Amino acid sequence: MKVAMVTDTGGVNDQSFNQSAWEGLQRAEKELNIKASYQESKQDADYKPNMETLLDAGNDLIWGIGFKMGDTIESEAKTNPDQKYAIIDFAYPTTPKNVVGVVFKAEESSFLVGYIAGKMTKTGKVGFVGGIESNVIDGFDYGFQAGVKTANPNVKVLRQYAESFGDAAKGKSIATKMYQDGADIVFHAAGGTGDGVIAAAKEQNKFAIGVDRDQNSLAPDNVITSAMKRVDNGVYDVVKQLKDGKFPGGTTVVLGLKEGGVDIAPTSNKHVPADILKEVDGLKQKIINGEIKVPNNKETFASFK
Repeated sequence: MKVAMVTDTGGVNDQSFNQSAWEGLQRAEKELNIKASYQESKQDADYKPNMETLLDAGNDLIWGIGFKMGDTIESEAKTNPDQKYAIIDFAYPTTPKNVVGVVFKAEESSFLVGYIAGKMTKTGKVGFVGGIESNVIDGFDYGFQAGVKTANPNVKVLRQYAESFGDAAKGKSIATKMYQDGADIVFHAAGGTGDGVIAAAKEQNKFAIGVDRDQNSLAPDNVITSAMKRVDNGVYDVVKQLKDGKFPGGTTVVLGLKEGGVDIAPTSNKHVPADILKEVDGLKQKIINGEIKVPNNKETFASFK
């Protein structure tokens, strides 16, 4: 069985969700005895030709990594009804029968790291750097704000979007300005752009919060936690279902704290005090039980208490 993926413009080594997806495919190759490969996209115009290259190569399942491929996958799926497709971070109003969408409740892990930021800030200011404004990044943005507000409603959140998932220089300049304006902790949900946020934290000797994967290894003294989105598990699980003859085409799989799809990084205990982590465990349980409904956009945040 051959399974391949098309990265978005962040590339396969973005230290973020493309890399996590590839790790899931590599695990599937090792454990499920499939053949895994990928095509890297340098620009949005590469999505369609990359998909067609993988179609011509005879892959049983083709993944699109990231919401920016939503339209391309939909048109390719209609053109090639016998080919199976899957997409990360995109839910169709009506999912084509030969497509499965995998989405994550990123707002839940973002709420937890926001709570940590709100408790740990010494300056009363924290920052959020987004990649490109979208429904997906809204979850990170407003989930984070809700977590900060829950920890300390007096903490100010500085927010800015880079309009790119692959511009580390832009991420660095935005974060540097936030640190200079008094923020001491900055969270990014910006793919490869976020590498610049972490570089700025190192340079300014401040704290950063990583995303998608545990990013502590990028700056062990500066990345205090990460809002993990287990793209690797999402990819692996769908490939396993395909292998078992149970491909969930025509559906959208939703993964949150309850399903093990999101969490905070295991290295959080290096920087986050034990009493705060204990409070975070209590918040996790409340989210899983439905006692806390984490906002995932501007409207739900406006009514969040």
